Amino acid sequence: MFDKVIENLKDDMLQTVSELIEFPSVSTQTNDAGMPFGEACKNALDYTLSLAEKLGFRTKNLDGYCGYIEFGEGEEMVGIVGHLDVVPAKLEDGWSSPPFEAQIRENKIYGRGSIDDKGPVVASLYAMKAILDSGEKLNKRVRLILGLNEEEDWKCIHYYKKIGEETPSIGFSPDADFPCIYAEKGMLSIRLTHPFSIPNQEILDIDCNHNALNVVPKYCSITLKDKTSGDVQKFEFTGTAAHAAHPDLGENAITKLVEFLNANLDKNLLENEYTFLRKLYELDLFNIHSPKFFSDTKIEDESGILTSNVGFIDYKNNRLEIGFNLRVPVTTLLEEIKTKFETLAEIFPDIEIKFTSEQAPLYVPKDGYLVQTLTKIFNEKTHQNLKPIAIGGGTFARAFPNMVAFGANMPNQKDMCHQVDEFMDIDALILSSKIYAEAIYELAK
Repeated sequence: MFDKVIENLKDDMLQTVSELIEFPSVSTQTNDAGMPFGEACKNALDYTLSLAEKLGFRTKNLDGYCGYIEFGEGEEMVGIVGHLDVVPAKLEDGWSSPPFEAQIRENKIYGRGSIDDKGPVVASLYAMKAILDSGEKLNKRVRLILGLNEEEDWKCIHYYKKIGEETPSIGFSPDADFPCIYAEKGMLSIRLTHPFSIPNQEILDIDCNHNALNVVPKYCSITLKDKTSGDVQKFEFTGTAAHAAHPDLGENAITKLVEFLNANLDKNLLENEYTFLRKLYELDLFNIHSPKFFSDTKIEDESGILTSNVGFIDYKNNRLEIGFNLRVPVTTLLEEIKTKFETLAEIFPDIEIKFTSEQAPLYVPKDGYLVQTLTKIFNEKTHQNLKPIAIGGGTFARAFPNMVAFGANMPNQKDMCHQVDEFMDIDALILSSKIYAEAIYELAK
């Protein structure tokens, strides 16, 4: 019904995605009124809301924490929840072009945020525009909610709820995969801190480029000074970045560092603090798939297997800090995993264990109206017969009841989320906008 209109909006969509990519909107905590997540996030939100007003929508900026774009009338509201913040990116990470300068080549638009989540947000916005301009009658309002802290700890959505903004009655988040996601694993982030030293060596520095816990680290290094000779050596390790929801797609540089130390330092120094790192490795905590530390049998269900990403390491004041991000199958209680971590105190009395964040899993019945309707629309638009799926990632869909993740990554398409040379296929951008238009219309009519 809306395909032709969206095709005519293609150039506008590409321009909008390109201009949004220009904002290096990595969410940072500030004390500035009106820009709690930094100037770049503020500018990205201001740009999007200003554009939406020009397109004919109602908009509201919620004190710089988030904002929304809305049209239609009715007591109930269809919600679309996306985000404009991105994970960090630097040209020296291996990008073929500057990550915050949009490049179009080979029918793809490259740049940080192109697929996560600026491209899908734009696809949703122009899907709304197609419906608005069509004059089709809706019985519900439609609201596109724009977060600015999704890649960190969701303070944007927490603020949305705190100030009493309306909860959608139904909706989706365009921040994952098609055809439709009915289950998302639980998430748990942990930081372990313990005294640490290496015999005959002074640790000058351990560096992982401040890697985010939800990213497989691409780089890690350790700088050592020999206490006898005074010689200084820096050992560097490189891997492949990937989203922590798919650690198998990456190669972990921190794990390489740990394996190097285990292989090259004296194995007989059992009473030394160095055994902390060796023991964690022996406990299988660096295994990406269901570490045996948690259970002798694999922890998995229809949502997939438990995965673990060691995403952060640091050394300060003679203490080593190491961070893990776990994706836990929907039928496994997060408390069970937390209890298991707490048993480390029995092995290491001086350990400090911090659970820095957690999110309960999402599960929406596969045979329910929402999942069946969205899956049907996707299959009709793409001439396929795919079934709804479960993922290890966590999306804003779990922020509200009766909501699921829906696109925009196409089936069998490489997931470029959080990766070097992130891109969104232009044909997929246009197709996803067509799918979103049909979905919004169906949910709101």
